[in-house]
Amino acid sequence: MSAEMVDLSWLQILLAILVIFIAYIIKGLSGFGSGLVAVPLLAFILPLIVIVPILGLLSYGGTVMQSISLRQQVVWPDLLPLIPFSLFGIVLALWLLVNLDARLLTLFLGGFVMFYALYLLIPTRLNTAGRVWAIPAGGLGGMIGALFGTGGPFYIIYLKLRQLDKTQFRATIAMIFLFDGGFRIIGYSLTGMYTSQVLLLVLLLMPVLFLGMYVGNHIHINIRQHQFNRIISILLFFSGLILMLKSL
Repeated sequence: MSAEMVDLSWLQILLAILVIFIAYIIKGLSGFGSGLVAVPLLAFILPLIVIVPILGLLSYGGTVMQSISLRQQVVWPDLLPLIPFSLFGIVLALWLLVNLDARLLTLFLGGFVMFYALYLLIPTRLNTAGRVWAIPAGGLGGMIGALFGTGGPFYIIYLKLRQLDKTQFRATIAMIFLFDGGFRIIGYSLTGMYTSQVLLLVLLLMPVLFLGMYVGNHIHINIRQHQFNRIISILLFFSGLILMLKSL
């Protein structure tokens, strides 16, 4: 798969606008899930080599603002071990994005989305664990994040294993997204993924992101958080399944 210009129809662009709008309504409602929702849905209409650099830039502005405002609460001893392994995972993912067949990447994406949807549906209890878990969490978070724009679950699991309190967790996850997202954007730039076409799509979709967040923040639905999360997980599972079938 190359980073060359991709012929996009107006229908594809309109559907991408709709997907981003829905994904960020969900983020506004629940506080998470924009990438997990947007990537598998966008993969039906756009190639991954277009999707991941777009989402990398779209989400980074908010990440910068949040990480700077919360920097005093960051637990650096738990965050720093993640960074070298995250960087290694990102470098590996960039090589895979440029060199692997697009259908095979879509198959992997479908499998990952299904796996994570099942993980969300199954009740789990995480105990404390040592910082050695930064090795797989950082590597997989960096690789899956750069490949599919959805590496956050691995960082979240690691920080939950470190038993951070709510304030520390929020600040530390924001800061790792700052490093991870910055590395990814640099990598996408160096491999030529930020074509004029991609940058134009980012400019087009940025106001859609803010509108979706605004709508999500102001919608009040009579449903409990765990029920809402379950609905999203089921939708993710079937979107992952369809992606896998589509790529076969």
